Amino acid sequence: MRREIRRRNYSYRTEQAYIRWVRRFIRFHGTVHPATLSEADVTKYLNYLATERNVAGGTQNQALSAIVFLYKQVLGKDSLALDGISRAKKPKKLPVVLSKTEMIRLFEGLEGLPLLACELLYGGGLRISECLRLRIKDLYFDYRQLWVRSGKGNKDRATMMPEKAIPKLKAQAQKVQVLHKKDLSQGYGKTILPKALARKYPGEASRLRWQYVFPSPRHSTDPRSGITHRYHISNSYIQRSLKKAARKAKIQKKIKFLYNLVMGIPRYR
Repeated sequence: MRREIRRRNYSYRTEQAYIRWVRRFIRFHGTVHPATLSEADVTKYLNYLATERNVAGGTQNQALSAIVFLYKQVLGKDSLALDGISRAKKPKKLPVVLSKTEMIRLFEGLEGLPLLACELLYGGGLRISECLRLRIKDLYFDYRQLWVRSGKGNKDRATMMPEKAIPKLKAQAQKVQVLHKKDLSQGYGKTILPKALARKYPGEASRLRWQYVFPSPRHSTDPRSGITHRYHISNSYIQRSLKKAARKAKIQKKIKFLYNLVMGIPRYR
């Protein structure tokens, strides 16, 4: 499973989720080899998730996608008619959008990296994962642009750089440069490059241009390559700061990155 997932350049989060679902599926059927199971066994497991576990439709669909990947890409069982299994319907909900006054109060309760990240989310229309994956080379101050790499649909795009965030963004880039020099002096400083760029361009992984704009305060070991490097901060850290600011501003609406910040009107500039 891992080999086939990585060969197709799926994200590490997708890899983790697919592995978890396949393990659960196999354990549900008494740890027998999945090659001996049938389409009816897959349906039985999905019904179990829906009726007994009462999981959401999106969760059911993710489990089905993992199982389909197992049978088609790993076991080569194209004879199983898994594509015919109906996927759960997701309920359509109206987005909760903050007013201009609420948005101002929310930003007043933020500071530091969470404030800068949320300014980019709101003013540039970025998803949280796209924002935290920004690297120094993706900042185009002369053009007032941010370059998003491998965004939704694995597509690159350019988006606006919020005017109010530019001074803080320049200051953050300077902090990253200082931190990177410190890492290099301690024998670190290498980062993880996309695909095979590290082999194609030796030494490129140690250059400042590839460092994350929002670096983690500590080093970690990449689970795929085994390289110890400085990853970006977690989205949970930003989310906690955002919820804390919402409580401070006495905003009773549910705060979510995509709906509240990206869909907010007017834009933060």
